Amino acid sequence: MRARLVVFPIRGKIWCFSRSIDQSASQFTSTNTPSTVKDLWKKISSRPKPLNANVELLVDFISDKMNNAWAGLEKAPEGSFKNKFGLQLLARVKPSEILLKSITKEVTNVRIAYPSSLNARLVRRRLRQIALRGTVIHRKYFYCSVTLLPLTTALAVLPLPNIPFFWVLFRTYSHWRALQGSEKLLQLVTDSSRAQKCSSKVLEPSKELEELVQSGHDDNGSVNEKAISDICIKFRLNKNDVLKWRDLM
Repeated sequence: MRARLVVFPIRGKIWCFSRSIDQSASQFTSTNTPSTVKDLWKKISSRPKPLNANVELLVDFISDKMNNAWAGLEKAPEGSFKNKFGLQLLARVKPSEILLKSITKEVTNVRIAYPSSLNARLVRRRLRQIALRGTVIHRKYFYCSVTLLPLTTALAVLPLPNIPFFWVLFRTYSHWRALQGSEKLLQLVTDSSRAQKCSSKVLEPSKELEELVQSGHDDNGSVNEKAISDICIKFRLNKNDVLKWRDLM
């Protein structure tokens, strides 16, 4: 599976790194991930599989349910407690983590679109830095989250929803996925940098992206929201994820 990444300066020295929305990838995931416990059992028992394949299927099933639960909080009616609570928690997830989580095990190569005025080697270097930093940060926070799980499990004795446990469980899974994605992205970008003859197939300088970025610059050196919307439409990006890069402190 091929992933298309879009890179552009969004505010001062801060760049945006985001993956284009791939409908075929979403359909592939939805068709290969069981939706119910019954479907999960059918897939596991239908034919003999290696233990690691069954474990991976179970992890995909649980993670899909977990993601849907948190997405439900975000998509709750605006102004409701669920919506406010979900947005407050999900706002803590950094945009680099969202990018790394999008690089799944099915991704076999990447295409990187960037404004034509940027240096191609600098674009690749900064992408490698994000991947390399992710391997360190998300490994550290993954182990930290794992150690917190027993503590939050103990809160189940209280007559209240054990939100801390589910949040820590979500963050454990999220850091694990980001760690896997950072290792995969680092491998893909490093391999492409060594294969010079394939460089033109990996890096895509875009005049259209350059024009959209330049036309949207305001007095503060940020790309305004109209230009961001146009970029998201043209390159099929999630606007909320892109705005997180702009608002990054």
